[in-house]
Amino acid sequence: MVDRALITAPARGVAALPLALRIALLYLASRLITHGLLLLAAALAPPGSRFGADATVGALLAGWDAQWYWMVAFAGYPQTLPLTDAGLVAENQWAFLPVYPTVAGWVGALLGPSWVAGAVVVSLVAGYGATYVLCRLLTERIGAGAAQWAALMFACAPLAALFHVGYAESLFLFLLFSALWAVQRRRYAWLYVLIPLMGFTRPGVLAFSLFLALHGVARWLKRRTDPLTTREIVHIVASGLLGAAVGLSWMVIAALVTGQADAYLATELAWRRNWVPDAGGTFLPFEGFVQAAAFWFSQWGLGAVAGYIALAASVALVAVLLWRGKHVRRLGVDLRLWSAAYLLYLLAVFFPQSSILRLLLPLSPLWGAVAMPPSRVWRVGVIVVCLAGQWWWIYNMYALGNTFWRIP
Repeated sequence: MVDRALITAPARGVAALPLALRIALLYLASRLITHGLLLLAAALAPPGSRFGADATVGALLAGWDAQWYWMVAFAGYPQTLPLTDAGLVAENQWAFLPVYPTVAGWVGALLGPSWVAGAVVVSLVAGYGATYVLCRLLTERIGAGAAQWAALMFACAPLAALFHVGYAESLFLFLLFSALWAVQRRRYAWLYVLIPLMGFTRPGVLAFSLFLALHGVARWLKRRTDPLTTREIVHIVASGLLGAAVGLSWMVIAALVTGQADAYLATELAWRRNWVPDAGGTFLPFEGFVQAAAFWFSQWGLGAVAGYIALAASVALVAVLLWRGKHVRRLGVDLRLWSAAYLLYLLAVFFPQSSILRLLLPLSPLWGAVAMPPSRVWRVGVIVVCLAGQWWWIYNMYALGNTFWRIP
C-alpha cells in the first residue's frame, strides 16, 4: 500500500497542475527524447549520408527545407525564375511562404544573431502551442483524459522531429488548430487574423476555405437544432472567401514579381520532376496522385494498373473511416469535415512521395480517435510505436537521407 501511494502521489500531483503546465511537462519530456534521437542520428550518419560522417545536430536542424527558408529570410524571392538546362523552371524560393522564415529571423536576431537558432526556437514554442490547443480542441469532444493522451501521441508522433528543425510545420499546426478551435467554439472573428497567417505560413489554406464551405452547409442543415444566426452566416461566408483569396494570392504575387503567370505552379512542378522527369510544365488537378500511383507501383514491379486500383481503394477506405468509423465519428462533424477537405486538397495538388508523411500532419486531430479506447495498454502501446516510428523517420531522413525516398 505504501509503495502504491509513493507511485500514485506524483501522478496526483501532476493531475492537479493547470492544463497548460501539464501539457508543457509532457511536451518537454517528448522533446528530450526526440533530441536524444537526433543526437544518435548525427552520431550514426555514415560518410555517404546527406550530412556526412561528421554530422552534428545543428546541421540536421538546418538541413533540407530549412535551407530554403533561410534563403527566403536572407535573399527574398527571385525576380527572375531560375531555369534548368531543358528550359523548365527550376526549384526556387517561391515554393516557401514568408511568415515562418521572417518570424525566425526576428527571433534569431536576438540569439547571436542566428537564423537557425531562431527557427528552432519558433518551431519548439509553436509546437508546444499546437499541442496545447489540440488538447483543448479535443477535450470538448472526447473528454480531458483521452484528449491529453492524444496530445501526448501528437507530441511523440513519428514526425515529431519537425518540432525541432527549421520547418514551418509547427507554426502552421498551431495556427490551424487555433482556427479549428475557433470554428468549433463559434468564435468566427478570430479567423480574420488566423487565416492570413496560415495562408502565408504553409500551403493548405484553400483546404480550410473548402472546410468552411462544408461547415456552413452542415450548420445550415442543422439550423433547427443548432440555431444559425445571420451574423454567423456572414462570418462563415466572409472568412471562407478570405481563405480562398489568401490561398490564391501567392500565385498572383509570384506572377507580378517575376512577370511569369505560372511562376508558383511551375516552381512546385519543379520538385515533381525529381520523380517524374518527363512531367510537363502545366499543373492539372489530381494528376499528381494518378502519376504517383503508376510510378510507385511500377517501381515495386506491380504495374500501373495495380497502382490505380490501390489508389481508388485507398480513397474509398478513407471515406468509410471518416464517415463510419466509430471513434472518428465521436470527434464531431467539424473535425471530420476538415479531414475530408484537407485530403481532397492533397489529392488535387500533391504528388505523393516520402514527404506525404509530413503533409499528413494537418490531420493530427484524428489522434483523438486513436486515443479514445480507454485501455492503458493500448495507449502506452501507441506511444511506444510512435517513438519507434520517430527513430525510423529520423534515421532514414536525417542520418541517411541518401536516396529519393528519404526526403522529409
